[in-house]
Amino acid sequence: MSVPFEYRYRERRNTLEERGGEPVNPRIEYHGDIVVHRDIAVPTRSGKIVWTDVFLPASGEQVPAIASWSPYGKNNPAPIGQRFPRSGVRDDQLSDLVTFEAPDPAYWVPHGYAIVIADMTGLWNSTGPAHFMAPEEAEDYYDLIEWIGTQQWCTGKVGLSGVSYLTVTQWRVAELNPPHLACINPWEGWTDTYREVARHGGIPETFFWPYIWDRWGVAQPGALIEDLEVEDAEHPWFDDYWASKAAQLEKITVPAFVTASWTDHGLHTRGTLEGFRRIASEHKWLFVHGRKKWAEYYLPENLERQKRFFDRFLKGIENDIDSWPAVRLEVRNDHYEGEILEGPAWPLPNVDYVPLYLAIDGALETEVPSIAGVAEYDGMASGVGPHQVRFTYTFTEPTDVVGHARAELYVEAPEADDMDLFVGVFKQRADGSIVGFPYYALFDNGAAALGWLRVSHREIDEERSLPFLPVLKHERAMPMEQGAPTKVTVEILPSGTHFEAGESLVFVVQGIDLFRYPEHLLQKAHTHYVNEGVQRIHFGGHHPSHLVIPVVKR
Repeated sequence: MSVPFEYRYRERRNTLEERGGEPVNPRIEYHGDIVVHRDIAVPTRSGKIVWTDVFLPASGEQVPAIASWSPYGKNNPAPIGQRFPRSGVRDDQLSDLVTFEAPDPAYWVPHGYAIVIADMTGLWNSTGPAHFMAPEEAEDYYDLIEWIGTQQWCTGKVGLSGVSYLTVTQWRVAELNPPHLACINPWEGWTDTYREVARHGGIPETFFWPYIWDRWGVAQPGALIEDLEVEDAEHPWFDDYWASKAAQLEKITVPAFVTASWTDHGLHTRGTLEGFRRIASEHKWLFVHGRKKWAEYYLPENLERQKRFFDRFLKGIENDIDSWPAVRLEVRNDHYEGEILEGPAWPLPNVDYVPLYLAIDGALETEVPSIAGVAEYDGMASGVGPHQVRFTYTFTEPTDVVGHARAELYVEAPEADDMDLFVGVFKQRADGSIVGFPYYALFDNGAAALGWLRVSHREIDEERSLPFLPVLKHERAMPMEQGAPTKVTVEILPSGTHFEAGESLVFVVQGIDLFRYPEHLLQKAHTHYVNEGVQRIHFGGHHPSHLVIPVVKR
């Protein structure tokens, strides 16, 4: 039964001055062949004002527009490479005109586009209240798009671009199909806030999610900002509140060039791939890389692909897009080393889902072992005993593992009534060393794939689940079995990895995060555990715990 919810609000947490913002100051600036109209007031039907900057060619020609809707401040400088030195973004890749995660006007305007960057309603100078990932926000963005499309300098065609939250809002506004919206370019952005950001397998995320509550906190005195912290505490289970923050992807019909990565597990990977799979667009393309999202967005070769997409759907230029494969994936072999695999759809249709069964001596086998066993470790990775369990499968021929994986496990926590599971899939070279892949925009020691589960959240949503994708309901707590193992399914997020003969897949299970980093670095983390004492994985015989991997048919 649906239960109505009420928004909670808070005051701002930063002033404009503290975060490099400026008071409203309408003016025109000239930067070579680019004319910048600063601080244009765009009204919405809800009575708000969206303060907007417009970058135009100095020639005065009528051009299509590429828009972005940002919580980070349109006047806030975006030296990503300086702020995040591990991001792979070079200082010479970006101009002084670009804002955080948005298209660079210095690239796009000379190619015959207007760039429009707006401060989302309720933040910075725009009036509110501010709502995040919400229908109200999408309606305000709709009004901005329609304002852009009817301006004298615009041809009437508007596209959308930008990374992360600038993609999250693309999904939401594209559901509404504004008449002047011609196409979208989602570049790594979640679509289901509960499952992909706030609760991983039901486990609360306690670093990035709280960090972003504060980051989205710059506003005018007295402004009302949606209090995500209070709402998160009031809604521990998936309900109408969280449903309102999940994109209705099937309503999207505009052309889309979608880019995802294997490297943003716990933030954008799952949602971006689900976005591509579920949107109803007749014209849609997917590119998946295995590198760092900000650096890839601004790479010259990727800018050229974005330009070809926008040239086609904003300018009507006949180019080579019709010859693009629907799906292009980087299958990673090593750190920043991979080959492109093309396909007609996502997930790839030419995949076998192969079970690998946990067995004694840390082996993974293709048949159910007749000998039963138990592997155990300390759930908090504490003390002198084992902190994790590992199981290994060595390939006998070259193999591409591309797509969704899952683990079907029989678990037990004799000293607790619930347990948190953190699982990872790693690639091991023939010499025994582990490959570290790019991870979470900043790191270089990542796994091939990750998954999570709080066992009390294990109930499967049978209506939404697919053979390759288990979806959890997250509607009620399910107690663990008493005196016997509890069967669980752990979703392992999509990945693409190549294994040569003699190389191995290593499956790891433990009770806390597999990766932990210094607190000053942007990351995801989970620190509100329910674990206590020993955790056990039963396998073989009547408890055929196994991993299911997607193997591309040769």
